[in-house]
Amino acid sequence: MDRSRSRRERSFPHASITTADGRRVVEVTLLTQLGVGAGDSLALSAGALQARHPHFNDALDEPSARLSAPDLDAGDPAALYTFSVGGNGHPFHRHAAPRLFTAISGSGGARLRFIPADTRLGSTEAALAGLQHVEVPADCLFTVRMAANTWHQFQPLHGNGRHPALFAVSCHPDETGGALDKDLHAQVMRGDADLASLTELMPEALRHTLRHATPYSPAVPTHMLGFDPLPGHAWAAAACTPLRHHVGRLRQALLQRFPRSGSARHGLPPLQARSLRALPDDSLLAAQLPHYHHQDCVQLQIDQRWLPAIGTEQLLVLLLTAFMNQPASSISGLMRLRNLLARPLRLRTSPLGCPVSSLLNDTPGQRFAQRFPVLASAGSADAQQVLLGADDRHLQFRSCVAVRRQHDQIVFSLSTRVRCYNPFGHLYMAVVDPVHRHFIAPKMLTTAVAQVLEDALAARHSNATAVVTG
Repeated sequence: MDRSRSRRERSFPHASITTADGRRVVEVTLLTQLGVGAGDSLALSAGALQARHPHFNDALDEPSARLSAPDLDAGDPAALYTFSVGGNGHPFHRHAAPRLFTAISGSGGARLRFIPADTRLGSTEAALAGLQHVEVPADCLFTVRMAANTWHQFQPLHGNGRHPALFAVSCHPDETGGALDKDLHAQVMRGDADLASLTELMPEALRHTLRHATPYSPAVPTHMLGFDPLPGHAWAAAACTPLRHHVGRLRQALLQRFPRSGSARHGLPPLQARSLRALPDDSLLAAQLPHYHHQDCVQLQIDQRWLPAIGTEQLLVLLLTAFMNQPASSISGLMRLRNLLARPLRLRTSPLGCPVSSLLNDTPGQRFAQRFPVLASAGSADAQQVLLGADDRHLQFRSCVAVRRQHDQIVFSLSTRVRCYNPFGHLYMAVVDPVHRHFIAPKMLTTAVAQVLEDALAARHSNATAVVTG
């Protein structure tokens, strides 16, 4: 076996592992260096999206999601997956067919461990003799090409479990390829295989031995990939390694504390909230705060065909859930600033923007759908609405969230009234009124309705897939 170390290249740095007769087993290629700490942030945020996928599977320390199944009726046997490897790595395993994937390494780098398929694993010595490592720097985009039946294990290069190893998008050129047993082949042909079912774990005794084999042993051929620093900047490259380590940890902490909200929404109708001059005639808000100082109402309409089988009560539940769980990131940022300024004044604070902040109230009282705290609710087959609100030292507010079916449209609305108690309340609303009227309320409603549509379409797709594959 060729045990030469990889060389730095003028183009994409790469490393190859070949057998004694020259057959390529593994090829790893660096594509580019990402920003400092970006690997941890991207792996964590992509992993969170992966976990919400309808075909997510958390198994074998390698969480994965099948993005695209083979279309065997059309003669297309390819499949597309995502998978992630966390701070503790995953066990040695192999697949019956070749694999191609593109990945992002965490901010501690990644160690890729390979044993070619032709290595006889009858003894510990043979397994260790066939072992080779490829070390990928922190925060890098890279590709891996593996031959069928190549034993492999991925783990962080540095960080003692504090950094994810990688997040990857993997292409299976032929899901039916390789020596699959009868049951697994039938599962693939039905279109319901997943990454775990296509995985063969190394025997436990050998896994235990290799788990405790020091990765820095001089007996293990190691290919260390990297990008050449600019002339005269070797000191900066050396200093960048610990910097990436610490910034990656910081970005992890920030992402967990302030998760990114929203997602790319493809195939959704255009959503545009518009302001109304007056409240709807049957609004619960009409009887509230008769001597109010501020009022706004925004409304958003979509064609009923987008949500044909969901009742108005369930639509309102979904809308209130979206207000709580998927707030617009821009509104969350404004609320953090507002809370910072309001806390010394002993004003009410909330992570949610008004007018839905009272949804976090945990005091006993009326509950809509046995879950959401409300001041009042009303509904019929074609309309559902709830009244929200809270009192503060300088003002009180009341809000109405409503869903109505009108002819061929579904109408979502968010209305707010505010009554000020004192001069500070009037000054506060003079500042907040234009921002709330023209940005906060429309943005909150648009973001929440988009999430309702996204969830409904995802559920519809999942049900359709279950019917087809079942």
